[in-house]
Parts: sequence; structure tokens; C-alpha cells
Amino acid sequence: MMITTIDKVVYTGKTHTTGGRNGESHSSDGRLEIKLSAPGSSGPGTNPEQLLGAGWSACFIGAMGKAAAELNLTLPKETAVDAEIDLGLTDNAYFLQARLNVSLPGLDPQVAKQLTEKAHQICPYSKATRGNIAVTIQLI
Repeated sequence: MMITTIDKVVYTGKTHTTGGRNGESHSSDGRLEIKLSAPGSSGPGTNPEQLLGAGWSACFIGAMGKAAAELNLTLPKETAVDAEIDLGLTDNAYFLQARLNVSLPGLDPQVAKQLTEKAHQICPYSKATRGNIAVTIQLI
């Protein structure tokens, strides 16, 4: 697979993280200040898997909006994506896998399926993970 070179950078998110999974992270613009804690711990913060799920689901909804416009559809106002990001072990090495559970209330199931498939081709997070981790997209 060939890596696509970006012709024009639209935005660069910049963060500074210290302490790893039990540390903290903040953005260069000051809009993100977050404590981190290991998954499953009782620590005070979130974890990278939750952050990936939040970012991917937000991006996926944006991609569904673009796909809906291309299909001359209106995305339902109640559109939601519940992301589940698993951190797991295989042969003592860590890997990720993901499930995107998509709610498109009021849309015909076949149309909703077409919309999510198109969005999965558009979404930059989906492109970044394609062929690298197991991803399941399910309509709920």
C-alpha cells in the first residue's frame, strides 16, 4: 500500500504529553488539558483508547455528513457513533481493534449501510487504521 502525501495541510493538532499512560497532556492552544491514567485503573484521567474513540467517532460523523451530502440525504440530527477501542494482547504484544456502532435513526437500513460504507472510505481515521487493525462497523 502506498502512503498518500498531503498536498495542503488544513490543520495540525499539537499536544505535549508527559508521564505516559499515567501522566498528562495539553494542547499548544490551551484548549485541551487532560490527565491520563492506565485503562481499567482508578486513576483520575482518561486513556489513549478513549481519546482515539472520541476522535474517530467525531470524525466519522463528519464523514457521514459529507457522504450524506454526496447522496443527497440529510443526516439525522440524532446521529451518534458509539466507539469501542480494545487494547489487547496477542503473543505478548499489544494491539488495538475497534468497533463503531452507528445510530442513524429514521434512515432505511439499506441507505444507512450505504452511508456508513461511504463514510468509512472518506474518514481519515478509517483510512489511517485500514489494513492495520480489525474494525467492525455496525448499525444499531
